Amino acid sequence: MAAKLKKGDKVVVLAGKDKGKEGTISSVNPKANKAVVDGINIAIRATRQSQTSQGGRIPKAMPIDLSNLALLDANGKPTRVGFKMDGDKKVRFAKTTGDVI
Repeated sequence: MAAKLKKGDKVVVLAGKDKGKEGTISSVNPKANKAVVDGINIAIRATRQSQTSQGGRIPKAMPIDLSNLALLDANGKPTRVGFKMDGDKKVRFAKTTGDVI
């Protein structure tokens, strides 16, 4: 099945401790049905010092289930995503407005 949410999409969290917060998807794992959203679902991870980082207790965005995310349309409202054929190309569209994403 095609991914309804992709890297770079603006989303809002529907459930969990960060409910109502908005962010941008930085990575998607379709196999696990999860996505990492910048600034959402933050956990503190203890990291060893290396040549590139100081180490210590570093906040890290953890994956969140795709079912708990909704795409933000052009008006800034949460919407579901559908697929339709635009000529010979398959495109995503917002269910609330019908606009192509």
